[in-house]
Amino acid sequence: MEPNINIASAASSFPLGGGRMRIVVLGAGESGVGAAYLALQRGYDVFVSDFGGIAANYKKQLEDWNIRFEENKHSEGQILTATEVVKSPGIPEKAPIVKKLREKNIPVISEIEFAGRYTDAKIIGITGSNGKTTTTSLTYHILKNAGLNVGLAGNIGKSFAYQVATEKFDTYVLELSSFMLDDMYQFKTDIAVLLNITPDHLDRYDYKFENYAASKFRISQNQTEADYFIYCADDPEIIKGMADHELKAQLLPFSIQKKVETGAFLSNDNIVINIHQQHFEMSITELALQGKHNIYNSMASGIVSKVLELRNPLIRESMSNFKNIEHRLESVGKISGISFINDSKATNVNSTWYALESMTSDVILILGGVDKGNDYSMLKDLVRQKVKAIVCLGKDNKRIHEAFEGDVDIIVNTYSAQEAAQVSYHLAEKGDTVLLSPACASFDLFKNYEDRGRQFKQAVKEL
Repeated sequence: MEPNINIASAASSFPLGGGRMRIVVLGAGESGVGAAYLALQRGYDVFVSDFGGIAANYKKQLEDWNIRFEENKHSEGQILTATEVVKSPGIPEKAPIVKKLREKNIPVISEIEFAGRYTDAKIIGITGSNGKTTTTSLTYHILKNAGLNVGLAGNIGKSFAYQVATEKFDTYVLELSSFMLDDMYQFKTDIAVLLNITPDHLDRYDYKFENYAASKFRISQNQTEADYFIYCADDPEIIKGMADHELKAQLLPFSIQKKVETGAFLSNDNIVINIHQQHFEMSITELALQGKHNIYNSMASGIVSKVLELRNPLIRESMSNFKNIEHRLESVGKISGISFINDSKATNVNSTWYALESMTSDVILILGGVDKGNDYSMLKDLVRQKVKAIVCLGKDNKRIHEAFEGDVDIIVNTYSAQEAAQVSYHLAEKGDTVLLSPACASFDLFKNYEDRGRQFKQAVKEL
C-alpha cells in the first residue's frame, strides 16, 4: 500500500532555514531507502547514491516516490554539498567518499540516528556479538503477544525510518549492530541490552578489540537514571567495559554463574527474575530455545518483559512457543537418519562455538567464507570432542586447515553449497548431524548469509 505524504505539513515541522536542507543517503538497501522516504516526508531535498547496483524492488520504490538516485558510482558534486549524510551501516569509515565527507566536516549519521529524531516511542535496543537477532525476535514476540503496539526494526525486519514515517508504534524493539551504533550520537534507548562482547568485525576496527568493545557500549550513551541497562554479568569484557564507562541507567544484570539481587539468575535449572518487587520463574526445560546461550537470550528478554511489567503467564507462554529465526540453528530435515542444520547466520567464531556447544551428536561441520581475522582457538576443544570432519565452504580455506589439522582427521574443500551438502552427506553416518555454521562472512561465494543458508537448504532437499 502506498503511504500518503503531505510534504507541505511535514516540511513545516522542521526548520529549513534559507532553503531546503539536503540529505544525501549513501547505500540504497533497506535502511537507506527507508531513510530516504522519511527525509522526503519531512521536507528535505533527498538524493540517494549507491556505489553498487540497486536492487529492482528498491529502485522501483525510489522511482515511485520521485526520489533522485544514482547507482554504481558516487558523484562527489552531489554528495559533498549535503547538509547531512545518512550512511548505510555496511559502508566502512575508510571508504573514500566517507573520508572526503569527514574532511569537509559534513555530519555522517546512521538511519537509526536520523529516524530517532522523529519518534517519541519507547525504544528497546539490543546489541551483542552473538544472539542479538534471536533476543530481539524473542522480545518482540513476547511484547506483541502481550498486546503492545510494537514495531521490530534495526538489523532485522523493515527499516526503522520507514516505520517511523508510516506507522504509529508506541514501542520499538531494535537490533543494533556495532556499525549502526558507530554513527549514532543523540539517539537514546530507554532499555538497552548488551548480551556479550567477543571479537567480531575487527577488520572494521583497525583489528583492535578495544575499539569494537567501545562501539558496543555506545548503546548506553545518553541514558539517564530513568532508563535501564541490561547486561550479562558473566561476560568479562562487559564487566571490564563497565569500569570505563559512566553508566547512569539502572543496572539489571543476568547470570547463569551466580545469584544476583536484582536482575536474572539460574537456580536449580529455573530462570529467576527479580525486579522492583516483581518475581518471575520458569524452568529452562520449558524454553522454546535450548542450549546455554539461549538461557542468556531468554533471561535478557525476560528482564525487558518484567521492566515493562508484563504478566508472568504471558511471558512464560511466549518463551515456550517462540519459533527461532531462519538461518539460526534451523532444522532443515533428516535424511537416512542424518540431521541437517542451517546456522548460516553464524558469521563469527563465537556463534559457531554456541552452535557446537548445543550439539548432542557427532558433527560434520561446514566452515568457511570470508575470514574477518578469526581466532579459531576457542573452537578447538569442541571440535576435538564433537566433530568427525570439517567441510570447508569458501574460496580460501587455508586458515581453517592450519587451525584444525591437528584436531580432526578429515578436512575437505568445497566451493558451492551443493558440493558441501553432498560431501557432508557422504561423510556422515546415521545419528550424525551435518551443521552449517561457517564462522565467516559469506561474500566470497554468496550474496549474503541468507543466500548461503537458502542454497544449503535447497541442496539438502536435492540429496
